[in-house]
Amino acid sequence: MRIGGLASGMDIEKMVGDLMKAERMKVDKLHQRKQFLEWQRDDYRSMNSSMLKFRDQIFEGVMMQKSYLQKKVDLSDESVASVRNNGSTTDFSGTIEVKELAKSATIIGSKTTGIDPTMKMSEITSSTSFTVQAINKDGELDKGIEVKIDPDETLDSFMKKVNEQTGVTMFYDSYSQQISMTAKHSGDVFGKDEISLSGADDLVSKLELGKGVASYTEGANAKFILNGLETQRSSNTFTIGGVEYSLKAVGKTNFTSTTDVDKVYDTIKSFVDQYNELIAKVNGETDEKRYRSYQPLTKEQREAMSDKEVELWEEKARSGTLRGDAVLRSGVNKMRFDLSTPVKDLPTELNQLSDIGITTSKNYLDKGKLVIDDKKLKEAIAKDPNAIYKLFANDPKPITDGSGKEKPNVEEMGLARRLRETLKGTMELVEKKAGKSFDVGNEYALGKTLDGIDDRITSFERKLIQIEDRYWRQFTAMEKAIQRSNEQSMFLMNQFG
Repeated sequence: MRIGGLASGMDIEKMVGDLMKAERMKVDKLHQRKQFLEWQRDDYRSMNSSMLKFRDQIFEGVMMQKSYLQKKVDLSDESVASVRNNGSTTDFSGTIEVKELAKSATIIGSKTTGIDPTMKMSEITSSTSFTVQAINKDGELDKGIEVKIDPDETLDSFMKKVNEQTGVTMFYDSYSQQISMTAKHSGDVFGKDEISLSGADDLVSKLELGKGVASYTEGANAKFILNGLETQRSSNTFTIGGVEYSLKAVGKTNFTSTTDVDKVYDTIKSFVDQYNELIAKVNGETDEKRYRSYQPLTKEQREAMSDKEVELWEEKARSGTLRGDAVLRSGVNKMRFDLSTPVKDLPTELNQLSDIGITTSKNYLDKGKLVIDDKKLKEAIAKDPNAIYKLFANDPKPITDGSGKEKPNVEEMGLARRLRETLKGTMELVEKKAGKSFDVGNEYALGKTLDGIDDRITSFERKLIQIEDRYWRQFTAMEKAIQRSNEQSMFLMNQFG
């Protein structure tokens, strides 16, 4: 705690404070520089997040073959069966006649006496385990699953364990006082029971589930005629030749598939919209004006302004952090080149975007924005969706350069695949500048610069403490000199009385 000005009458604290403001200007500039670089780092990382999101969307959209296998299926009788494409690359049609639906095996026990779901298992059985064998999803018997019996658990909790661990669904009906067990999967295992119980004879007996006592309904396969071929499956839902059939009732229906143009169109349009959104963001950031007269606010400046004034100031102070960035501009130019260059070795009538009605906007202010001719694109989809898939996702073998190393065959690579490679390269360069959120400072360029600024700030802060101490020593010395002068003056005045 310092008190000055007793001898001189001056406000020493204010004078030292004003002198230190001038001394702190260098440190304030370092803090402002640090704040701007942190904004720049965050904006780089935000840009990388946008590029990563687009890169993932490309993979999940126009690069997935299933996106082009969307088909509409018309049926003459939808109550008999439903039919949908599950991997067929060509249109399909035919007739399916359902003779019999698949059903699951069931065991229904006789009426039990003295059994309650709240009873403990120790009151029902002395066995320690119970084995259930049932038909699985492949139409074959599983190896049998052993369920441990806890003497202290209730029958209700035991049945829940059976339902969770085995291939059957088991429950007790309090009205009829009967136990029901149904196989989770339908079908017939020829010559064998689809559900069999073992390992706890006293439990089976108490629950009235034993053979000769319980009612057993065998499982059955679905029987049908598909395009003249009579066959069967263990489930009512199955896939043949990339087409999924779900049988509903006995009967006959015809089916015909056509390409679902609208769904394929939506996938491609989503890609174009996401591309336009990304390049608009990159162009906006690299062209954004930099207001150099608006520097990041110091602590004192921020305290002197209202919240709204701070918001408006920082809006301009933070602008232009990525203005003219060479990496981002190069990435956008490379992306435009990727989409405008034909895919080598594809048919000339369908080897570039313009062939399917997607072109670059003629307005130079759009800076590479893609525009869709809806009619032309839908006609191309209806004609050959597989060719469009190759245009976007063609995956050629790597080529070998003069040194024997393999490298991507970009000329024959699909347009979307090229974009992913360009995005990957651009993101790696940005990461070298701005790093990732979990990177430490010395792992990327801006981080090293920020660490250097922190070191300089620490050094300046120590120096400022020394300067402030020096000012106080000087003013204190002045106060002492004035005090001595005052004392001498007073002594002389007393002497001359």
